[in-house]
Amino acid sequence: MFGFLVGHATHPDWRAALALAGAQIEARLPAHESSGAGPLTLGFVYFTDHYAPHAQALLAELRVRWPGVAWVGSVGVGVCASGVEYIDEPALVLMLAALPAGRFEVFSGARKLQRITPYTALVHADPATPDLQDLITEMSDRTESGYLFGGLASSRATTVHLADGVWQGGLSGVAFSREVALVSRVTQGSQPIGPTREVTACERNIVTELDGEPALPCLLRDLGLPTLEDPRAALPRLRATLVGLTDATDTALVRPGQFGTDTRVRHLVGLDPGRQAVAVADLLEPGMRLAFCQRDVQAARRDLVRICSEIRDELETQAEATLAASDRAQGPPAARRIQGALYVSCTGRGGPHFGGPSAELKIIQHALGGGADEDIPLVGFFAAGEIARHHLYGYTGVLTVFTGEA
Repeated sequence: MFGFLVGHATHPDWRAALALAGAQIEARLPAHESSGAGPLTLGFVYFTDHYAPHAQALLAELRVRWPGVAWVGSVGVGVCASGVEYIDEPALVLMLAALPAGRFEVFSGARKLQRITPYTALVHADPATPDLQDLITEMSDRTESGYLFGGLASSRATTVHLADGVWQGGLSGVAFSREVALVSRVTQGSQPIGPTREVTACERNIVTELDGEPALPCLLRDLGLPTLEDPRAALPRLRATLVGLTDATDTALVRPGQFGTDTRVRHLVGLDPGRQAVAVADLLEPGMRLAFCQRDVQAARRDLVRICSEIRDELETQAEATLAASDRAQGPPAARRIQGALYVSCTGRGGPHFGGPSAELKIIQHALGGGADEDIPLVGFFAAGEIARHHLYGYTGVLTVFTGEA
């Protein structure tokens, strides 16, 4: 069994916030030690950009408070913990885990993986890094499962990420061996407003044809705009329009009107009436699928509940399979317990998008089964881009739960 302990606080002074969060963790230590979970070995720390200039001092203080713990984390314009969001205010969240030695390894540009065979990995990155998608793909290829989860640091000032050091540029994080069992899901925040089409002609980020037709008329048809002759009517609709892209081999929709997890939402960045083309904030290839879309609060709420339900169902299925292989006379199986969780959401989501303070995290708290008396230990941050598998997403949330040993 792996134990996870969480603390979080807001305060103008990072030292006071750390003391408050640390006191919450220390208060839970006696119960942790009596459970036999083992020593704390890995720490996750996310802090808002108010504390970014003090990242080195913060890491040094974490090492003093919990010697022998390896630390990973990131700055964000917002951070979150079980049922609470801190957005646009000075705050930090901590989660310490009792993972056995040899089950994880911290990495960065200055510290390569050497001790374990990585099966999955938590990745944090600087959004200004050149060829970032290539680095993410390369890291995915180095893991046995090909599955990464995490996000891009977000900040209005200094952008940093932590991995037993404070880094700018590149990517860092922690890799896990096959023995660390986890379940991860991506939740979408946008809804298609037209059909999914095949990109039949393109040049880099310019779509010239969809399903063999000029791309611009397809966009106007989906938006219900006959022409572009009245800019005052067209521009508000166009500014609210995004583009959902899916590779030819991936699943575009899980059901009609709902994107699958393989869809990456990108901005519509320009129109070319002369060529009847549209420009997208990503590189395109013929054969990709494309659907114009818009952000939708109700669809986002439904999809967030869906992934939480899928995680619970998967854990119950795993418990059934385990019991089937052993002794059914013991009675109905208990679902594998969620021991800890990480959540990375887009800076454009959070409570303000979902309709109230901390609304997004309260949905997760309720849907995963956490109550006021026994919350699931969870921390995370609001990112400038979300990472899942080998993809870089936008306007999504990536929820990952740890369930103990595989």
